[in-house]
Amino acid sequence: MFWVQLAVVLIFIFIGARLGGVGIAYAGGAGVIVLGLLGCTVDPTKDIPWDVLGIIIAVISCVAALQACGGLDLLVKVSEQMLRRKPERITFLAPVVTFFMTVFCGTGHVAFATLPVIAEVAKEQKIRPSRPLSIAVVASQVAIAASPISAAMIAMSSAVEPLGVGYLPLVIISIVICFVGCMVGALVSSHLGCELEDDPVYKERMAAGLVKMRGEGKYDIKPFARRSLAIFGITLLVVMVYAACTSKLDLPLGRNAAIMTFMMAAALIMKFTCKMELGEISNQATFKGGMSAALCILGVAWLGNTFVNSNMDLIKGAGQTVIQGHPWLLAIVLFFASALLYSQGATTATFMPVAAAMGVGGAVMVASFPAVTGLYLLPTYPTTVAAIEMDDTGTTRIGKYVFNHPFILPGVTSVVVAVCLGFLICPLIF
Repeated sequence: MFWVQLAVVLIFIFIGARLGGVGIAYAGGAGVIVLGLLGCTVDPTKDIPWDVLGIIIAVISCVAALQACGGLDLLVKVSEQMLRRKPERITFLAPVVTFFMTVFCGTGHVAFATLPVIAEVAKEQKIRPSRPLSIAVVASQVAIAASPISAAMIAMSSAVEPLGVGYLPLVIISIVICFVGCMVGALVSSHLGCELEDDPVYKERMAAGLVKMRGEGKYDIKPFARRSLAIFGITLLVVMVYAACTSKLDLPLGRNAAIMTFMMAAALIMKFTCKMELGEISNQATFKGGMSAALCILGVAWLGNTFVNSNMDLIKGAGQTVIQGHPWLLAIVLFFASALLYSQGATTATFMPVAAAMGVGGAVMVASFPAVTGLYLLPTYPTTVAAIEMDDTGTTRIGKYVFNHPFILPGVTSVVVAVCLGFLICPLIF
């Protein structure tokens, strides 16, 4: 029955991946019904990662408020200015921008706003746009494992704190190893594919007049954009300090509750100090993308956790010896699981507690953490699709065999380097 249930999980994840978007959420919910009929215990109070969902919703709503106030536009404008200072280094600067924007905002969806800028600067420099676009998308996904307010980071800190790994050291180490990994990924990306003017698809699209040069972006920055950005930044700093103190002090709010409430309070402050209309929040692109991601996690995490929790004893018995003897296998499991579960937060919330229950040490878990970011493996994630659509040169394209796309080599390189660096550093610290 274990293998039948596993087959059901994989089949419904495959159906969801083929549907795309929120289809994976609906497929996950349908799969839970089948698992229940096959004998799995369906317990939404235990199987649904409510804290992860709550953090995503709270953070995304605050980021959407920031966007409604013009703060995100200001962030994109500053990013474009940075990219245009050294346009010939776009393949290395683009991932720096998307990495730290994601670390700052806690969601990779903020990368949407920078992708058109990256594509435009690359075209102006006659650089193959697939090079900076691919690693920029990868960096925005890998940075989720480094953001202090991402759902994945909070789920991870909850799993490793009982093992003696503090929140602040976890954040610092994750930022370092993930950023280094992305920079090595950028080096790989800078050598992928032929030069732009030698690309046959680009030549065809140029001849057909399909390649447009738009020039430098024009931004209508709202009056209180700087203030909203300052409010968000201060809130992020407060969240980090508070979260670091929760393990040492008896504070009135737990870490997860603090992140949710502080983010919502920050949005309220923006409302009163930045003259922001609350009705604008739900119309923001970040809000729509983030709520879609939350729904996907609801469906697919419920499906995965129902299977795992119903078969925990069997999984622990079969995997404990293997994982303890070959700890690097945890990273491989996380990598492929994230591609199937479609979420760094859901992957962390599902598999890290299982790893801890198997007796895996905190150092191994932290070192393997960047592997939860393999969402680019299948070219169906929203930012991946957006990069393909925004590159009118046609260089950012999916190959005949689906997996031969420009995101895979920079992505795999970034994760492998980050994990290997983690296995070198973490045993010395934890």
